[in-house]
Amino acid sequence: MITIYHNPRCSKSRETLALVQEVAERDGQPLNVIDYLKTPPDLAALKDLRAQLGGDVRAMLRDNEEEYASLGLAGADDAALLAAIAAHSRLLQRPIVSYQGRAIIGRPPENVLALFGKNN
Repeated sequence: MITIYHNPRCSKSRETLALVQEVAERDGQPLNVIDYLKTPPDLAALKDLRAQLGGDVRAMLRDNEEEYASLGLAGADDAALLAAIAAHSRLLQRPIVSYQGRAIIGRPPENVLALFGKNN
C-alpha cells in the first residue's frame, strides 16, 4: 500500500498526490491518503515515519510554522520534536509518501518517484 500524508491546500502536496495516484493506478496498488491536519498521526506513527525517512526528525519538521517558534523548538531534542509534531500536526512536513517500509518527502514532488523504482 502507498500512503501519503497530504495537505489538500498545499500545491506541492497536490502535485505529489497526482504523481502517486498515477503510480498506484498503473501498478494496481492501494492508495491511502491521509489528510494529516484532520487525522493527525500519533507518536507511534511519527516514530515509524522517522525510521522510514532515515531517522532525521528535523527533516519531518516545518520550521517556518508559528508553532515552531512559539514552542521554542530550535534547540529541542528528537523526542520533544516528535511530541510537538504529534500535538501540532501543522508542524509535519508535507507531503510525505510511504511505500514498502521507506518514505520520502515530496519536495519537489518528483522525489517520491524514487520509492517506486526506475521506470516511472
